[in-house]
Amino acid sequence: MRAAVLRKGSIVVDTVPDPVLEQGQVLVRSMACGICGSDLHAAKFTRQFVDLAARTGGRWGMDPDRDVVFGHEFCCEVVEYGPNTPARLKPGTPVVSMPLTLSGQTVQGIGYSNDIAGGFAQYMPLADRMLLPVPNGLSPVHAALTEPIAVGWHAVQSARLDQDDVPLVVGCGPVGLAVIAGLAIRGVHPIIAADYSPARRALALKMGADIVVNPAAASPYETWKTTATPDGFDGSRYAQLFGLGPKLRPAVIFECVGVPGVIQQIMEGAPASARIVVVGVCMETDRFEPFFGIVKQLNVQFVLAYTKEEFAESLSHIAEGRVNVAPLVTGTVGLDGVSVAFAELGNPEKHAKIIVDPWT
Repeated sequence: MRAAVLRKGSIVVDTVPDPVLEQGQVLVRSMACGICGSDLHAAKFTRQFVDLAARTGGRWGMDPDRDVVFGHEFCCEVVEYGPNTPARLKPGTPVVSMPLTLSGQTVQGIGYSNDIAGGFAQYMPLADRMLLPVPNGLSPVHAALTEPIAVGWHAVQSARLDQDDVPLVVGCGPVGLAVIAGLAIRGVHPIIAADYSPARRALALKMGADIVVNPAAASPYETWKTTATPDGFDGSRYAQLFGLGPKLRPAVIFECVGVPGVIQQIMEGAPASARIVVVGVCMETDRFEPFFGIVKQLNVQFVLAYTKEEFAESLSHIAEGRVNVAPLVTGTVGLDGVSVAFAELGNPEKHAKIIVDPWT
């Protein structure tokens, strides 16, 4: 089968072995697969990516000196079942799955494995028990966004939100946009979103943000304060100590940038007692001053990925129209276009999410 392969730092198109199915596995034909920011980082900083994975418990056992086929945001169709595996779904059924499979009793990841090709290949061996049929005639391109939407939904679910909270999303790349979609589903408003990119701010509005801020022109934290301050609020120390008058609405700030320095910026700008949810995946050494967190009594929480329930809920949110993922898709390429797509995704004014079709 054909695949887009990361080989010694470059994306090339080549023929790779077809999957050999084991019991409990299903051969699926990849129909659409999104390019994730983690894919871009793993391609550009492969050894750093692998070293960090090893230091954090071996989440990705990828050998940087061997070929790897990326792709963990996918929609596929059922082709055939492995040995001694009852055919639960008919051939041709469109499905999505969390990016993993089972080999005997061993769980293996999809997308950062040297041995199992991801969604940038034409076929994959997925675990039957993890397959979710795509409902409502949802297009494969939109169904493939179940995985990134699940990342945002997990962050929102983990934030323990109350209807009185005023959320601020810092960074409106694909992760931040998924968080905005999750907040809109939860009905927590107003949603404030901040990004330097005009294109990303426009997408934030389409995904459900109520207020967008260009940090080069205005402080997101001052915008939050203006929005969350009720009439008659007295911010003086003694008024707050004795509980006089109305209170500021609680702040929940989602860090969706993932570059060094942003957590420090948020801690400096955040109001007292804010909850900070770190969703952006920073793979470099960062530093911040704990004194800001201590004085303001900030709560900082780190999140990653999603549960199987949140993944299934995200598919339902898309299929039922509770989140419109169409604005996120800004390009589609075949295997020969993957390398160029990796380069073009560095321009936030041009692209949000590019979908790979391994058959074109």
